[in-house]
Amino acid sequence: MNTIASISAFHKLLSLPEPKHPLVSVINLSESVFLEDEVWKGFVNRFYCVALKRDAVGKIRYGQQHYDYDKGVLSFTAPNQVQYLDLQNMECGAGFLLIFHEDFLIKHPLAQIINTYGFFSYAVNEALHLSEDEENDLIEILHKIDRECQHIDKHTQEIILSQIDLLLNYSNRFYERQFITRKNSNHQLLTKFESFLNDYFQKDESLEKGLLTVQNAAKEMNLSPSYLSDLLRVHTGQNTQQHIHEKLISKAKEKLSTTQLSVSEIAYTLGFEHPQSFSTLFKTKTKQTPLEYRKSFT
Repeated sequence: MNTIASISAFHKLLSLPEPKHPLVSVINLSESVFLEDEVWKGFVNRFYCVALKRDAVGKIRYGQQHYDYDKGVLSFTAPNQVQYLDLQNMECGAGFLLIFHEDFLIKHPLAQIINTYGFFSYAVNEALHLSEDEENDLIEILHKIDRECQHIDKHTQEIILSQIDLLLNYSNRFYERQFITRKNSNHQLLTKFESFLNDYFQKDESLEKGLLTVQNAAKEMNLSPSYLSDLLRVHTGQNTQQHIHEKLISKAKEKLSTTQLSVSEIAYTLGFEHPQSFSTLFKTKTKQTPLEYRKSFT
């Protein structure tokens, strides 16, 4: 796997001059020419990337799937994520890339906060679709960052990071708007997720597949774990893990009240390797042990 370690190396691969700042850069895609290089067939980089693309033609592979860029979208990647570009069928189009090295965040509060923005873990097909006003707001921020890179002094880092923080907060707002405005498609996803949970526990699939995880649920929905959790949180107030636990406890209560299975047997049917883990979760969620709950029905 190829590694792009620096902003400067990335500039070279896009046929661009040296960056104005060694740790952060705003790249105009219309001025970029991707060099034919083996690196694009599979690479990771050491920096964060926020891509605002308009009318781009081409495909990027993320994981095992290909996704088209055919309209204005905003997407995010964090350091060390595997990416692939298909240069044979790609035109940059218009737009901007904001890239900033992870070292640029050292000793700044954003270094801790940035991991709370789930969209850095979204898949490419879960990109943010912007309105014209939203796009203009973000482009204005990118222009400010670019101008600040031109005169580096002791204030540069703080000013640029404050602008990046503002951009990420805007992006958070716009993603929540997207979750809400795409009611029809999101309603279908929520219905599908609820149906999946019901089937999983109704058919005792955990006997074969084990304890249901957020990752497995997201895979079943063809979504990234972060995107599914954020979508559920906006619409229901609970993330994926909370939904799984709620359904699991409901099924456990049903078995405790209607069967003679032991607590250990119930734990195993629900996918737990260790009965104690099941008992701990059950008491945390219900304030009763499984046996205390069962006794309440006798």
